[in-house]
Amino acid sequence: MKGFSFIVLFVLLLSVLVASQTLYVVKETERAVVLKFGEIVEADVQPGIHFKLPVMNEVKKFDARILTMDSRPQRYLTLEKKAVVVDSYVKWKIDSVAKYYQATSGDEIIANRVLSSRVDTGLRNKFGERTMHEVVSGERDQLMTELRDDLNKVAQNELGISIVDIRVKRIDLPPDVSESVYQRMRTEREREAREHRSKGLELAEGIRADADRQQVVLEAEAQRDAEMIRGDGDAKAAAIYSNVYTQDPEFYEFYRSLQAYRASFEGKNDLFVLKPDGEFFKYLNSATK
Repeated sequence: MKGFSFIVLFVLLLSVLVASQTLYVVKETERAVVLKFGEIVEADVQPGIHFKLPVMNEVKKFDARILTMDSRPQRYLTLEKKAVVVDSYVKWKIDSVAKYYQATSGDEIIANRVLSSRVDTGLRNKFGERTMHEVVSGERDQLMTELRDDLNKVAQNELGISIVDIRVKRIDLPPDVSESVYQRMRTEREREAREHRSKGLELAEGIRADADRQQVVLEAEAQRDAEMIRGDGDAKAAAIYSNVYTQDPEFYEFYRSLQAYRASFEGKNDLFVLKPDGEFFKYLNSATK
């Protein structure tokens, strides 16, 4: 009984070993090739469970999903010989499994290295055909489309892969060029600031001059109106005085004399000598009688 159990266990183990050597699974995200002593005998094996010959056959699996190659920033020259630093990436996937294996031995690192060289050459050529303005804004999408189409043909023929997309993440100026551009922009802004400041000073002087002119005009008009009012008042006062004084001419004469004396004797040391028989005393004597 024990011998029978041992035989069954041995058969089971042998079956598992044979199955592991003859069966293999390709996932939905994978593609594979079957080799016979290093030579491809079955290319582009689809997802599912498949059989192979033990020892004689070898299966190589590859990632069939879209992969990303992120390139290091590179320096390129535009049509005006201006340097720019470009940071880009490439989306790619395996198109022909057999050709991909023959070109790279299934090594993704080798594929990325070859693809990076092709992208670098393509970007260098495309940037060299365009101006700074075109590569920064105007024709960037067109540039990427042209490069993707050109590179896709080369990649399919050489590597068995297709280029899904090529994008430029950012375009920078080299540090030395950036400093030069910064200084030029700063100089331009300072010049504009001086122009605006000069225009502001001219405008301020004009406003100040207009305000001074209006002040002089207002003061002159106010002085004119004041003189007119004062003259009118003096005329009315003179008319009133004249009307009053004509009612008693002798009193008016006497009043004018007193005003004259008051004006003459403003100082404390002023003296006035009168004769006893003078007009002043005659007037007083006649006034008291």
